[in-house]
Amino acid sequence: MSGHSKWSTIKHGKAVTDARRSQLFTKLAKEIIVAARQGGGSPDGNIRLRMAIQRAKDQNMPTDNIDRAIKRGTGEGVDQDQMAEVTYEGYGPGGTAIMLQTLTDNRNRTVSDIRATLTKVGGNMADAGAVAWQFEQKGIVVVEADEERSEELTLMAIDAGADDFEAIDSTLHIYSAPNALEDVRKALEEHDAVIRSSEVAMLPTNTVTLDAKAALQTLRLLDRLEELEDVQRVFSNADFPDEVLEQYRTEE
Repeated sequence: MSGHSKWSTIKHGKAVTDARRSQLFTKLAKEIIVAARQGGGSPDGNIRLRMAIQRAKDQNMPTDNIDRAIKRGTGEGVDQDQMAEVTYEGYGPGGTAIMLQTLTDNRNRTVSDIRATLTKVGGNMADAGAVAWQFEQKGIVVVEADEERSEELTLMAIDAGADDFEAIDSTLHIYSAPNALEDVRKALEEHDAVIRSSEVAMLPTNTVTLDAKAALQTLRLLDRLEELEDVQRVFSNADFPDEVLEQYRTEE
């Protein structure tokens, strides 16, 4: 799990430009719109919407933006083109497996953008199912925690349904089955844990260790893929040397 988690932690800790923040809010809004359209505008009765709203709040998305997205999804706001949820698969440097979750109103555009981005670094698209078997769906809660606090939070999360843990820098990544994610987060909140994020993600069951050159290429590739208009989330089974992660951390 460490490759995805380390990349995510460092990426989220880097300075965020106004343009990237705007792009993130647009993607979060799309997720809320689709969730509200499929399951209704009440978070109490729509678990997917509830999780999408929580993810938006974790990223400091303004409440007005969230409310507007819900209204669009339920038909109270401006009409939206129908967006389809499509998962694409591919290979990156060193044969790393990559999965991309997208929301798109134009599949031809989405496939073209993804293929072009992969091709630039010697990667390629894969057939459906070619790499998906290497991933499993997991709930992840990331909390701020020093060594002393980590032990306390770990025991508490186990009682709430967590099944694995990983300390990265000053954070604790807590893993669970997807249906236990909300219970784990609630238990942590009740004990005043500082939560950075929570989501359901696709995590690799095994990782591929890359040399320095391929690792840096892969980190940059994952960033470029995530910046594509229709891509919501990117996952890979790459594991990165610490020195490459440190270099990536200091890049603009």
